[in-house]
Amino acid sequence: MKKHILALGLLLGGGLMTSCDSFLDVNDDPNNPVDATANFLLPGAISQAFQQQMLTALTTPYITQYIVRRPPVASTDQFFLTTGNGNNTFNYFYFYSAGNAREVLDAAQKEGSPHYVGAAKIVLAMGLAHLTDMMGDVPYSEAFRGAQNFTPKYDPQEQLYQNISQLLDEGIAEMQKPASANFRPLYITAPSVSGDILYRGNTDRWIRLAKALKARQLHHLTKKSNYVGQVAPQVLQLVSESFQSSADDAQIQFEVAVAPLTGTTNIFGTTRAQFATASTSATFSSNIIKYLNGNAPGATYAGVVDPRFPIIATPISTGTDPGVNGGTPISAATGNATDFYSSWYARDLGYFEIITFHELKFIEAEAALLTGDKARAFRAYREGITAHMRKIGVGGSNAVPAVTFPVISQAQIDAYLASAAVAQTPDQVDLRRILEQKYISMFLNPETWSDLRRHDFDPALYVNLRYPVNANTVLANQADYKNRWPRRLPPALTETQYNPQNVAAVLAAVGAAGTDDYITKPVWWDQR
Repeated sequence: MKKHILALGLLLGGGLMTSCDSFLDVNDDPNNPVDATANFLLPGAISQAFQQQMLTALTTPYITQYIVRRPPVASTDQFFLTTGNGNNTFNYFYFYSAGNAREVLDAAQKEGSPHYVGAAKIVLAMGLAHLTDMMGDVPYSEAFRGAQNFTPKYDPQEQLYQNISQLLDEGIAEMQKPASANFRPLYITAPSVSGDILYRGNTDRWIRLAKALKARQLHHLTKKSNYVGQVAPQVLQLVSESFQSSADDAQIQFEVAVAPLTGTTNIFGTTRAQFATASTSATFSSNIIKYLNGNAPGATYAGVVDPRFPIIATPISTGTDPGVNGGTPISAATGNATDFYSSWYARDLGYFEIITFHELKFIEAEAALLTGDKARAFRAYREGITAHMRKIGVGGSNAVPAVTFPVISQAQIDAYLASAAVAQTPDQVDLRRILEQKYISMFLNPETWSDLRRHDFDPALYVNLRYPVNANTVLANQADYKNRWPRRLPPALTETQYNPQNVAAVLAAVGAAGTDDYITKPVWWDQR
């Protein structure tokens, strides 16, 4: 009798559960789906890829001497780097951007949306390229396996460059497919914005971005013996097929933070307050001020005041050397500790650039110069200067502190182009001229560190660099001058905790005696 009652109960229970499941299905919240579609996943992949590079930019501008610490404490501008300096660069790729991008890839392939597949592959390539350029060897072939492998091996950077190129080529091929081949459009505006928050469904711009990234990666190979004969022609061709103007720039606009979101404003702005305390406050380096202000002591071009000076920096900024107490404070009434917050680049609601038209113009100029085409180098060099001036010289204001940025007129551009700060003929164009203008236009961008490494921090090319006072002695005591500068970020803290054997193998492979020594070792493309 008990067996029959149990069986009846199971039957009734099964029916009840079925009815309950159906009832719950009817009441699923469409705004909180259990399985997200590609259009809701792609924005996270894109925004976190930008966040990865923004957080890297809290470290690299000290190495490249765009900014320095106001107090002379042992810090990043004196090359005291820890595993924490590499943590965000590493983790934002694997756990955020690539995590979302791989889900986009899977969902888009299943539903048949090749444009989403293309975007996912390009975003993956962009993040992986940044990661390996900052850190060298990193996991890829054994990564993304979850519980199947918590300790992936580190792949050599040369192989990673092939992976990046393949991802970009495959992304281009997917983006070239017709819109009719897609299950869903790449950019959706109703009932809410989703999908392509970078280019709003413009596949031509995605293709240009992929080619821009390919050009940049190949241009890193200037130390390789085949660069001039084989690589440079590819770079020049890719540049011509990539961004056509600043309208193509890969950048994302910051937004007012709306709860529960808190990290939607500029990483360099006053709201996120990275430089708000006495111990963390930053100011402009003497390096950048000497390029911009022809009236500053030791100015690179005496008497030539760059019209970008009051936009990039504060007009009264004097700058300081790394490891030296100094800099120009702004009014205490603003509540800020540093003049840096008066910069156009420190606007709370500005934007962060990954790769731009003006960067590509300077890549073109250098590649053309190295292949002997001085006419093309001269033209691209001046186009790069003009593009950057026009981009940041549009006026506008900043609320805290209250700043109104000047407009750069065409007359000012023409006057600067005719000044001693700019080469006037193709024969006057050389590496120093190209690199110093690229340095100015790439303010705060981590990619500048790649340029400095490619050229071994050469004081003949970067004339305003100042070796830090009281620099980390592990670097300062290196026999070779170029190895006294950081050449890569340290391994991520999380990797030293959870993947220590492979971290140890990477250090051993380059002959590093600890983390401080490891950062002096050039990455693959930085070696001849």
